[in-house]
Amino acid sequence: MADIILHHYPTSPYAEKVRLAFGIKGLTWKSVIIPNIMPKPDLMPLTGGYRKTPVMQIGADIFCDTQIIMRELDRRFAPMPLMPAGLAGIAEALSFWADRTLFWAAVGVVMGQIADQLPDAFKKDRSAFSGRDFDAAALKKTTPFARDQLYASLSHAEAMLADKRPYLLGEQPTLADVAVYNPVWFVRQRLSPAAPPMDRLPLLGEWATRMTRFGHGVNSELSGPDALEIARAASPDTPAGVDANDPSGLKAGASVAVTPDDTGKIPVKGQLATLNAHEIAVRRTDEKAGELVVHFPRAGYVVTAA
Repeated sequence: MADIILHHYPTSPYAEKVRLAFGIKGLTWKSVIIPNIMPKPDLMPLTGGYRKTPVMQIGADIFCDTQIIMRELDRRFAPMPLMPAGLAGIAEALSFWADRTLFWAAVGVVMGQIADQLPDAFKKDRSAFSGRDFDAAALKKTTPFARDQLYASLSHAEAMLADKRPYLLGEQPTLADVAVYNPVWFVRQRLSPAAPPMDRLPLLGEWATRMTRFGHGVNSELSGPDALEIARAASPDTPAGVDANDPSGLKAGASVAVTPDDTGKIPVKGQLATLNAHEIAVRRTDEKAGELVVHFPRAGYVVTAA
């Protein structure tokens, strides 16, 4: 099997989500450190324009967004499943809630306190990424609201731990733990473990410490150009195929564009290779990276004829 390659940077919260999953599963992987702002010259040939972090590469298969990364990790590496039988639905639902609601409250708390310390290049990049101005003064003003929302949301996780279970859904960590850990890690890492509202959530603090002990697996460094060469020398795995009854009406081989529905709205174009309730994948060719299949989750992405 080809090596797992993660394109990421150390302070990325969503990359921490994947690194923690590697630790839970005890995986060995290659680390490609990418810039935290555009341009990303060694990543764009692989993704076709998708600019979010992280991106996982296995040979010539490119996985964009942690939703599809987690599904692929469970498909390829069965031990310590993140979506175990009987809990997969609730684990994925909690993960989507954490990604779309909990995370942004954590961003409000953190950025409200550090936004004025960030370089202008970062602010300009995140303005383009989000589609709205990165206004440090406005972020600071709304910090109390973000803190209160984060407290209200994290109180649900605190309540789940009240019966002394070690993890949110029971005796073993699942995708729910990994996803909720992402914003908790962001607050603890960029502010402090006792930063409000974490100071009012003692069970969640103990849980976060347990999660940290899983580590990140075993990794070694790889350069961006070397990752491109690995992709170019490989062939994509056989895609899952297109559901003939998919409500979109799109057919295998159709020219499509896949675009995130929230931020970083850059369409990736290619020929439709997979389409079902959970996944979209397109086949594309790049001069530097060769023939690729780029995978996205279905939830949170718009697929249209191109």
